[in-house]
Amino acid sequence: MSRRCELTGKAVLVGNLVSHSNRKTKTRFLPNLVNVTLISDRLGRSVRLRITAHALRSVEHRGGLDSFLAKASDNELSLRARRLKREISEKAAAAA
Repeated sequence: MSRRCELTGKAVLVGNLVSHSNRKTKTRFLPNLVNVTLISDRLGRSVRLRITAHALRSVEHRGGLDSFLAKASDNELSLRARRLKREISEKAAAAA
């Protein structure tokens, strides 16, 4: 399992820790990943995702998982999230 957010695509960054004496040490900056269960209103079921805390705040700000996925671009979503987005949009089209 990669250390990548399933909704925003945030991943591990690499950089240097620089000391007072200007000595550089390689380090990895890991995203703040959390395992969450989000509820899809259209599908009527819960979905388990591994997302960053920042993405969780964005989902809440946009009004839920369905509206977040509707506005999200496909190239930053994971394969599972793209399938979920397609499933939600098919359900919305069938209801309309």
